[in-house]
Amino acid sequence: MLPHPEEHLRSSDFITDIVIGMSDGLTVPFALAAGLSGAVANSSLIVTAGIAEIVAGSIAMGLGGYLAGRTEADHYEAERRRETIEVETVPEREKEEVREVFADMGLSPALQVTIADELAMDKTKWIDFMMKYELNLEEPDPNRATKSALTIGSSYVMGGFVPLLPYLLVNEPHRALLYSCVVTLICLFVFGYFKSKVTGQPPVGGAFKVMLIGAVAAAAAFGIARLVGG
Repeated sequence: MLPHPEEHLRSSDFITDIVIGMSDGLTVPFALAAGLSGAVANSSLIVTAGIAEIVAGSIAMGLGGYLAGRTEADHYEAERRRETIEVETVPEREKEEVREVFADMGLSPALQVTIADELAMDKTKWIDFMMKYELNLEEPDPNRATKSALTIGSSYVMGGFVPLLPYLLVNEPHRALLYSCVVTLICLFVFGYFKSKVTGQPPVGGAFKVMLIGAVAAAAAFGIARLVGG
């Protein structure tokens, strides 16, 4: 019998962090540059403001990713400590919870008792089982917070420089904005396509959705800048 290939997403956290950083990196500086294009007459001012926003945004996004990772790790450790105390102090109740898990799987009462007794002989594995099947918690990567911060921050920087590139080459903001729109919307479409494909969503529909969000944000920023600036 030929082996059955199983296609599963194994690095979902890493991909999620890239999506978070890249999507905001492409959209926010794009909207900022578009808004400033409606208010200033020199591309250098837009580049300066854009770089400042990219630096601040990447730090803020990276810090948010770090705090989210630490919160996940702290929550897991707190729940594991609680589960350890319960295994030590009320083992029979914890065994009953193990039996309930296997009862939901359709195992016979006799087999439920046997498995619960066997599992209770190794407290570490017992606690691991309770964390996974009772609380639905997987042990997080100990370096998750740092990896998340670096991935989100660097993705934000890479995405953020895409809409700014035309302003580095063209001094007239309105003309630079046209080039920026073309380049950024193409990148948003490609990014949305691969993001949707990786996450199992309709790729073309996802690509248009991501591109539309970026376009609406840029148009709104440009319109408000023109309105406020008269």
